[in-house]
Amino acid sequence: MAKNSKAVVLLSGGMDSCVCAALAVRDHEVAAVHVSYGQRTEERERRAFLAICDRLGIQKRLITRNEALRAIGGSALTDLNIRVPEAHMIGREIPITYVPFRNAHFLSVAVSWAEVLDASQVYIGAVEQDSSGYPDCRPAYYAAFNELIRQGTKEGNIEVVTPLIAMRKSQIVRLGLELNAPLDLTWSCYQGETEACGVCDSCQLRLRAFEEAGSRDPIPYAVR
Repeated sequence: MAKNSKAVVLLSGGMDSCVCAALAVRDHEVAAVHVSYGQRTEERERRAFLAICDRLGIQKRLITRNEALRAIGGSALTDLNIRVPEAHMIGREIPITYVPFRNAHFLSVAVSWAEVLDASQVYIGAVEQDSSGYPDCRPAYYAAFNELIRQGTKEGNIEVVTPLIAMRKSQIVRLGLELNAPLDLTWSCYQGETEACGVCDSCQLRLRAFEEAGSRDPIPYAVR
């Protein structure tokens, strides 16, 4: 694909979004958007976003803040009165770390900016395999959102793409290493900001992925 094509990438600062951004940079002229929403690790994720953009050479950046998700609550990520569970405590139901309908908020910002920038694609690092089971990470969700874009934008020609959605986490690590994605700058922990806790679901998924990929996670952990 021609490098002069434009894409917007949603970049949280986590591992999946970083690999997604590296893929986008390989093929497009990229603008990166970061949405803070009052999550526990808000400042740490913002720093990761900026550092990843610097390393990947992404100059066009947009940082926004969503006040609604913190006000709505209902998630351990946005409500400090709800404890972040350790991975072994999570059963088969959707965990309390799910932020209700979060990705729709993120995508709305990214699609709006893509329309202004005349970008044809919006990249998001959603993963269905090896994930926490969040409903807004399912392929059907993005198929529906793309229909919404076709009906609700001026030209109807922006597409949300999810290149990692069917991949295992270990495959994402391997791809990141192949792309020389700055995995050392990423942050995935739900609660730690100096050291990753190592016990939340996100940390456990990430640590397992690096182990299965035959590599060592480069970020600091309180517990490995």
